[in-house]
Amino acid sequence: MTQMIIACPHCHRKNRVDEARLTEGPVCGVCKKTLFTGQPLPLSVNTFNAHASSDLPLIVDFWAPWCGPCRQFAPVFEKAAGTLEPHARLAKVNTEDEQALAARFGIRSIPTLLIMQRGKEVARVAGAMPAGQFTQWVNQQLG
Repeated sequence: MTQMIIACPHCHRKNRVDEARLTEGPVCGVCKKTLFTGQPLPLSVNTFNAHASSDLPLIVDFWAPWCGPCRQFAPVFEKAAGTLEPHARLAKVNTEDEQALAARFGIRSIPTLLIMQRGKEVARVAGAMPAGQFTQWVNQQLG
């Protein structure tokens, strides 16, 4: 079986999980909470690297509370978290609160969507999308 390293959405500690058992509701070995919540995970400068460097693809929505298109896209992103997990983790970065992360990735417009895999950026797109287009973009990028 292939082992994957996955960060816990609660304590952000790394866990080793058999890939074949991802859909069986794995729990964190440290905090004993479920590794998948079906909800986008808010990330900060302190928690970002743990999730971006895991084996699970990380889809990040860089957004701001004052941004109309960001608020319009939020329900699409939230719903996608329930369908894309456990094969990807969806996360949100509030660019107002996490300006260092926004600067690190050169975020110039919001929303900006980024896909990270094992610590490397593999795809990026700017702008809100309808649900079908977002799912299609994710599937194209993840294969």
